[in-house]
Amino acid sequence: MRENCPGLVAADRPPVIPAAFKLAALNADQVRLTFIGHATFLIESPQLVRIATDYNDFVRPPILPDIVTMNHAHSTHFTDHPDPGIKLVLRGWRDDGKPAGHDVTFKDVRIRSVSTNIRTWAGETERNGNSIFVFEIAGLCIAHLGHLHHTLTQAQLDEIGRMDIVMAPVDGNYTLDLDGMVEVLQSLHAQMIIPMHFFNTYTLERFLARMRQTYRVDFNETPSLVVAKKTMPSSPTVVVLPGH
Repeated sequence: MRENCPGLVAADRPPVIPAAFKLAALNADQVRLTFIGHATFLIESPQLVRIATDYNDFVRPPILPDIVTMNHAHSTHFTDHPDPGIKLVLRGWRDDGKPAGHDVTFKDVRIRSVSTNIRTWAGETERNGNSIFVFEIAGLCIAHLGHLHHTLTQAQLDEIGRMDIVMAPVDGNYTLDLDGMVEVLQSLHAQMIIPMHFFNTYTLERFLARMRQTYRVDFNETPSLVVAKKTMPSSPTVVVLPGH
């Protein structure tokens, strides 16, 4: 796997810092992640660039983001009517079926996309209908898997690179099945996994029971946390944020 992103810092590290959702300033090495719900997170950089993932008409952050990413699986992952005040709207698919191919930098944030296919409701394949978005912020590499429907090829893994944090859909049905998702997460070697797109506690607990075989599991008290390279967990950890 190519080291597209900075490698992890080895050493004993203090735990992740929980943070209430607020617009407080961040240190230069910090990123704030807030789980809004479903597959939408608000990601905030040290320069307070705000990014909303899988931005849609149903689940939106309480403040206007600067950048939004979207995927094409169904309407809870995209909108055709984004707020006109958003500076960058990054769709994870193209109408001609080619890879979205994003690689943009805005202030202290770099965002790039790695395309994957999706299944349509008719059971057909929409090529490049989903993008895994990679956010490089404050020395951290954060991947949002979107509505991932299949395991990843070595070429896709190489393009993604080594991740620090992965936001993963864990419903095990509408997206990738449980075995496949575990395979993907193990292949990405991230130190922190944040589950999303799980709908209910049963689905979440099924995923956590499987992950506990090799990962530590922590439950955060609030939907928001602040992370930094030096405060990443010392062993691979699943961090559950309140919400669904």
